[in-house]
Amino acid sequence: MAREHDLPQAVPDPPGTRPDSDGVTRRRPLRKQHVEETVDIGVPVRTAYNQGTQFKTFPRFTSVIRGVDQPRPTVITWTIGYGPLRRRFSVEIVEQDPDAYLAWRGLKQHPSHQGEVEFRPTETGGTSVTVRILLEPNGAAKGLARSSKVTRMTARLVRRELMNFKRFIEGLGQESGAWRGTIRNGRVQHDHPEPPRSRVAQWPVG
Repeated sequence: MAREHDLPQAVPDPPGTRPDSDGVTRRRPLRKQHVEETVDIGVPVRTAYNQGTQFKTFPRFTSVIRGVDQPRPTVITWTIGYGPLRRRFSVEIVEQDPDAYLAWRGLKQHPSHQGEVEFRPTETGGTSVTVRILLEPNGAAKGLARSSKVTRMTARLVRRELMNFKRFIEGLGQESGAWRGTIRNGRVQHDHPEPPRSRVAQWPVG
């Protein structure tokens, strides 16, 4: 298992945030994006969300994901490819609310993309899943990302993978697993944090 200091660190440059009524600062949904796709799925929100947290199952139903490593809850390394071609990259989950929201960004000095997934209940008891992606490449690829052709290709890919996810979870009927943790600003939130350890030796008395 990789240690935390061995992994690349994300640049502290998150999108806009908002303080909620409970005083917790959360991300705002991406107001600017290159791609936004939505699909309705015939399972409850909890089921869809729970399966969506099982990243290592994604190669079972997606067309481009070949492998997934998750050295810690907030970091995922994806291997994607077509045929013999492969590309490996890591992302950081910066925000995660059970049954509602997940946001990520690329782990590079200048992240090449960021994205988010929203889960919302439908009137029929199913789930509406929306994926938004903002492409932020640098150098020569920057102009390419702005082209309508690349945007359309990315949108088609996202749509296709959402439909693959829909067929997969509807076929299962229930989730194969779940991770119900909450993440804020790239850190897992603990309901009962451990108290700080005293540096003073605790000697038995009595």
